[in-house]
Amino acid sequence: MMTPRSATHALMRRLASAPGALMLAVALTLPLPHGRVADSETCAVDGGAAKESADMASPERATERLAAEDAARLTAAGLIVPVDGVPRENLRDSFNECRGLHRHEAIDIAAPLGTPVIAAGDGQVVKLFNSVPGGLTIYQFDPDEQFAYYYAHLNAYAPGLSEGAKLKRGDLLGYVGTTGNAAAAAPHLHFAIFRLGPERQWWQGAAVNPYPFLNDANR
Repeated sequence: MMTPRSATHALMRRLASAPGALMLAVALTLPLPHGRVADSETCAVDGGAAKESADMASPERATERLAAEDAARLTAAGLIVPVDGVPRENLRDSFNECRGLHRHEAIDIAAPLGTPVIAAGDGQVVKLFNSVPGGLTIYQFDPDEQFAYYYAHLNAYAPGLSEGAKLKRGDLLGYVGTTGNAAAAAPHLHFAIFRLGPERQWWQGAAVNPYPFLNDANR
């Protein structure tokens, strides 16, 4: 009677004399430890399903869809250039420019010192903050709390402006300045838009280029 060990040796001798393709086919049918199937079989099944799932909801498609939704909301908001008297044609898209080691993720709107800064859209003041880089700043949420509008380097706030104030597009917020890390010889408003996360944190969000969405104030 053939023992299990001699049977195994006989099988291995037969496999050794078989053509390469046959050896591979037989080897793939052998069970692996703990009943796990061969990795090549797992990849053939799971890999196909994963690819189909990735094709249906790839990161690129999700990003494009989110960008389209942002654009629709911001276009509907009818935002205006947030510096009084500055036409859209004077704006320059500096969103992707490098500033030191970081991307700018905002636009700078040059204007004389003390030029009124106005609300780009409707919403509510959620934070007045004096920061080292931004100087006197304002964080405003849009009415649906989907976006934050950020105004920086102000020379001063508008009289009576306070956190919680309800704003209408064009309301006075403050005045163009050079506070924070702005150059003293180049007064401007640093304006940014952030898509808020689910926690609605005024200091955190995903940057959205404001340049395409700002219109002349008289529109």
